[in-house]
Amino acid sequence: MTTHTMRLVDDLLKGESISLSRAISLVENEGDEVLEIMQRIAPHLGKAHCIGVTGAPGAGKSTLVDKLTALLRKQGLTVGIIAVDPTSPFTGGAVLGDRIRMQQHYLDDGVFIRSMATRGSMGGLPQTASTVIKLLDASGKDAILVETVGVGQSEVDIMQKTDTVVVTLCPESGDAIQAMKAGLLEIADIFVVNKADHPGADSSVRDIQAMLHMREPSWWDIPVVVTEAINDVGIEDLYERIALHRQVLSDTGQLAQRRQLQRRFDLVKTVEQKLTRKLLQAIEGDGQLGSYIERVEKGEVDPYTAADEILRSGKLLSDWLSQ
Repeated sequence: MTTHTMRLVDDLLKGESISLSRAISLVENEGDEVLEIMQRIAPHLGKAHCIGVTGAPGAGKSTLVDKLTALLRKQGLTVGIIAVDPTSPFTGGAVLGDRIRMQQHYLDDGVFIRSMATRGSMGGLPQTASTVIKLLDASGKDAILVETVGVGQSEVDIMQKTDTVVVTLCPESGDAIQAMKAGLLEIADIFVVNKADHPGADSSVRDIQAMLHMREPSWWDIPVVVTEAINDVGIEDLYERIALHRQVLSDTGQLAQRRQLQRRFDLVKTVEQKLTRKLLQAIEGDGQLGSYIERVEKGEVDPYTAADEILRSGKLLSDWLSQ
């Protein structure tokens, strides 16, 4: 590890925001130092409570995160926020900005906010989100709030990266039924019906509760919290449910199990990402793998047969992986 990288990690572990920002940028840009940084911070992980806030666009996720952050700060806790935005088609960066949505916390030394672009991820979170969560954890943040870009029917990665998942829904938008279709019933630890001053809030609560009653009993009874985030209504109740969930996770041993699954998921995704990168490099080369790509493109062989031949060829795989 270079002296510069060692100093960067040392300062990050002390909670210095500039070093944390630089480390996150290295992760997002896949810098050469990332492996050494992650090895160095590994013994310092696992202290923060990571809370995912997800739901349909327009459900008020950003406002909820903003209000929860204010409440956490009143408790004397430090907060890290990852706000995931759509990817700009022109720059590849985040379309929206954290400074716009959470201005009141921008100058607070106890709050660190980072906007991230999805970068093509279909799971509502970029691949690098797990690593950024670890950096925030290592920097000493007590709570980490991860706001997704807005879930669809495949965007459930949040459960693989956080300890507590808060699913935010709106009344009169069919969100309750959409939640069941999108699989959110399976990932939610807490349901929030936000904008409860709008017509249909009571009906949405009843619909969600009816769906929850159809589930098999488990170690945690999923609550449905009613909020008006913009008016600070219900935020304390939500915070109490989040804190209770963390306590029950710890008491029942579910926290350790959940984090084991998170580490396993991280490993699989990291290997998948590295193999994909190597495959793309091989495709751009002139090797034997490139010839398979060319034959498939010309229609001389179907993709399934080509893939099977590649996987059966030990030497080809060895040459590919050694690149």
